[in-house]
Amino acid sequence: QVQLAESGGGLVQPGGSLRLACEASRSILEINAVSWYRQAPGKERALVATITRSGSTFYVSSVKGRFTLSRDTNENTVYLQMSSLKPDDTAVYYCNAVASDNSRHWGQGTRVTVSS
Repeated sequence: QVQLAESGGGLVQPGGSLRLACEASRSILEINAVSWYRQAPGKERALVATITRSGSTFYVSSVKGRFTLSRDTNENTVYLQMSSLKPDDTAVYYCNAVASDNSRHWGQGTRVTVSS
């Protein structure tokens, strides 16, 4: 079982930055992959970015070059640094973990609003 807790959401102006954090209840080196998803109003939840156990990263095209994943293995935390934010980035952002037994776990979400 993996419990996840997201933090760092808020209101930011277009062009601004935010850093989201996803803290896991166990070592992230024991987790196959940690991903960020987002769900905009009226839309389905969609993948944003993934970091694997080995540290490889993947970004969807709409955020590539603006969002950056990093991790602190001592704090069991994965970060999503978001820059050059656009109104279209407005969504609830969810952290997802695929554990070593391939079970999937979700956090409660953190809301990001990009608006002037």
